This record gives sequence, structure tokens and C-alpha cells, in this order.
Amino acid sequence: MDLTPYQLGPDDPALSALLVLMHDCFGYMEGRIAPPSSLGRVTEASLRDTAAQAEIWCIGAPPLACMILTAKPGRLYLGKVCVAPTHQRLGLARHLINHADARARALRLPMLELQTRVELEDNHATFHALGFIEYARTAHAGFDRPTSITMRKPVS
Repeated sequence: MDLTPYQLGPDDPALSALLVLMHDCFGYMEGRIAPPSSLGRVTEASLRDTAAQAEIWCIGAPPLACMILTAKPGRLYLGKVCVAPTHQRLGLARHLINHADARARALRLPMLELQTRVELEDNHATFHALGFIEYARTAHAGFDRPTSITMRKPVS
């Protein structure tokens, strides 16, 4: 399998397969996290909009791993990082994070940032093993407790 990340554009036919991948990857969260994942609002049309405004990177054809990169002041934000359940623990997430690191360097951004839900302790451990550390805890609107953990990693 070619592990080279490739970018999807707004008219890429792989966006429909990407939406399936995201649902396969994040479906287990239903009922585990509060509030529910924003994935329920993601459609093929919204992915086209995202691809026009940010960078969607995938590994595999059809996509087996993906992330959405959004440049923000002083950091590159990684959203919807996921690996197909059938291909986890093969290093695909590490390849994506290494690519995000290279993109941040190219954009002259010194930090990678992502968010994970408080309840998803396995995700915390995975991202920690990939060099991320907890930066902050935040609460979604209407919650009186932290619901999300912001993690950061300096660009190497």
C-alpha cells in the first residue's frame, strides 16, 4: 500500500468514499460522547466546501486514513483525523501527523493542534504517543464541565 498522503480537491470523486470512512471511524462515538459529534452535519457537499477552504489529506484508495488541515494564527489545526478500523495500528496516523508537520513547516506555522473528546481516553493516548500534549480543556455550549481536550505538538 502506498502510504503517501494525497490531497482531495472540491471536485474529487473520492469525497463520497471519504464520508463513508469518517462514518466508519467515528460511529463508535455515538452514545459515548456528549454532545454528539459534529460528523452528523458533515455531507458530501460540506466536504466539497471544506476541500475548497482547507486541505483534506488521505492515504489509500479508497481512503483508509484522513485528516483536515486548517491554518490558524500560529498553528495548523488537524480535524477529523481518522484511520479505518481495519487498518488501525499500522502507522497510518503517524504518516498523517508527519505530513501535517511538513505542511506546518511549509506554511511557517510552529505548532500542530487538534481536539479530542474528554471521554475518548484511547484517542488521548494515541495522540500523546504521536507527540501531542494537553494544552487546554473546553466545554461545548450548554455544558458546565469540560467536553473537549485541546492538544498541541511543536512542529519539528
